[in-house]
Amino acid sequence: MIAGRSKRALLAAVFSAAAVSGVARADATLDHIKARGTLVVGVVLDGTYGTLDPATRKPVGYNVELAESLANHLGVKFEAVEVTPPNRVQFLQQGKVDALIASMQYTKERDEILGYVPTPFEEIGGSAMVHKGSGIHDWKDLRDRPVCVSQGSNYTKPLIEQFGAQVKAFKGMPEALLALRGGTCVASVHVTPGIQARIASTTGEWKDYESPMPTQLIPSPSVIWVRKGQTDTIAAFDKIVKDWHNTGFLIDEGNKWHMPPSKQLLDWHQQYAANKEK
Repeated sequence: MIAGRSKRALLAAVFSAAAVSGVARADATLDHIKARGTLVVGVVLDGTYGTLDPATRKPVGYNVELAESLANHLGVKFEAVEVTPPNRVQFLQQGKVDALIASMQYTKERDEILGYVPTPFEEIGGSAMVHKGSGIHDWKDLRDRPVCVSQGSNYTKPLIEQFGAQVKAFKGMPEALLALRGGTCVASVHVTPGIQARIASTTGEWKDYESPMPTQLIPSPSVIWVRKGQTDTIAAFDKIVKDWHNTGFLIDEGNKWHMPPSKQLLDWHQQYAANKEK
């Protein structure tokens, strides 16, 4: 009997030590970043928040410069790794990247499997691109009609549950928009900046299309995602994001990449700048 209790106590101690060790390893990400001397961030290069420079073949764009700023604040080098909506979570969970700035707004479902920096860097909702003359003017007009989205899009659930759309998922935004042009769907729903940028493009590629919805679909905070348990990393990143708000860095970056800041971002800037002055 005593031997049995001793065995159970020993096993409990082993599992407890393993749990503590796991937490320690999980929290060591920031130390690994500094020891390595490089911050590796997963970014989406779909033409909205980032793309490949045709001359250098290096990633450039809004989310790339945000990630580079994180590295600069930490005093380390920066490496961008291209991810896509279908693989970005796996890249983070498998340790291929240290963090994601990859067109991922906060959702409860994502919160259940990943960690995130609590201070958002923007608030973004979804918009729909449709062909002019389609007769689609509101979200309710999508009921029982095929709608294109990117795989892993957080707009899938409200499109189905609230508006009764028949959602078709594609690898990414470029593929979903191509399907729209090919007549596979009556609308393609993505982050508002991506839709606005294409409609406003001087190339005229989307001159026959419009974004008529009067409201954005589920405006949500844009956050930096990390692995669960990365408390030190989260704290370090959160301090940097607050500094972005205080200095107006995020507003400048948005304007630079033709993505006007949301009202919420402007409000955050005023809030953090005022607190800094106190």
